Amino acid sequence: MKIAFYGSSLLSSYWNGAATYYRGILGELAKRGHDITFYEPDAFDRQKHRDIDPPDWCRSVVYPATADAMRGVLAEAADADIVVKANGVGVFDRELLEGVVAQAKPGALKIFWDVDAAATLDEMRADPGHPVRQALPGLDMVLTYGGGPPVVDAYRGFGAKLCEPVYNALDPSTHHPAPADPKFASDLAFLGNRLPDREARVEEFFLKPAAMLADRGFLIGGNGWDSKPMPGNVRHLGHVYTHEHNAFNCTPLAVLNVARDSMANVGFSPATRVFEAAGAAACLITDAWEGIEQFLTPDREVLVARDGQDVADHLAALTPERARDIGQAALARVKAEHTYALRGAQVDALLRAQAKGMAA
Repeated sequence: MKIAFYGSSLLSSYWNGAATYYRGILGELAKRGHDITFYEPDAFDRQKHRDIDPPDWCRSVVYPATADAMRGVLAEAADADIVVKANGVGVFDRELLEGVVAQAKPGALKIFWDVDAAATLDEMRADPGHPVRQALPGLDMVLTYGGGPPVVDAYRGFGAKLCEPVYNALDPSTHHPAPADPKFASDLAFLGNRLPDREARVEEFFLKPAAMLADRGFLIGGNGWDSKPMPGNVRHLGHVYTHEHNAFNCTPLAVLNVARDSMANVGFSPATRVFEAAGAAACLITDAWEGIEQFLTPDREVLVARDGQDVADHLAALTPERARDIGQAALARVKAEHTYALRGAQVDALLRAQAKGMAA
């Protein structure tokens, strides 16, 4: 089937945590015979920080971030069998969502793909005129980056005809064990952009343990942290490109995952970094959130921390041998149960079932 996908960026992970997710799932859909065009605006300097060239399995359309260009690419939705609007594009989100519904040809499958469901639902509760609330009657399906039963129930309560979580996963061809790189040497490393709804949790789970363990080395990567006061034993790297993620995950004694507030509150929302780290056989320490056991087993495949003190205690007790055992166990689990090949098969089955049902 022909898919028109309107998202933030397939080509760049710069201020765009969904890049790996899009690449993994859409690449697998292409293998299953789907003809995909990905439309992304030239915005937020993403095109200046590309991680990949346009892939051969997908037609990539980068359009100027103007209203005329947006309308031009929306017109192409009329040629697709499936039209998808993902949230978080950052420019013309409302117009793109309304346009996808309006421009789709009769019988086309219309999908909203929510890569930040917890935050979207909070906005929808506060605003009866929210564009997603208004669009739901015209949509055939909502797919979400995560969230589990709480998100599914909430979307159904707002009137979604169908809502299915499609979780992050691992692409073993791109994220895997790699040689250590001295520039990432540390006892604990964290990778994530500075965002308002994550900053307090980074202070608790990363900066607090760093202050408590002054003799240990801490490393933070991601955009926006250069102006943040930090303990003297913390190094800041700035943006870390996707091709460097394997070395970033493989070099430190342990790596840290810190969920955003909304995702931690709703649970069942493992970040891309969780699977990237596990795929590199890294020893992962994560903040606690409901549903972690669905993805990794605490104390065997991941270390779970309720607060900064727990992070400090885990790190103080962690030996290289124990870190290696946890990382290897995590790698085995995600390769068996959490790959993009499996997620792609899930989405392919959903699309075909929905298309068949609409044609009946």
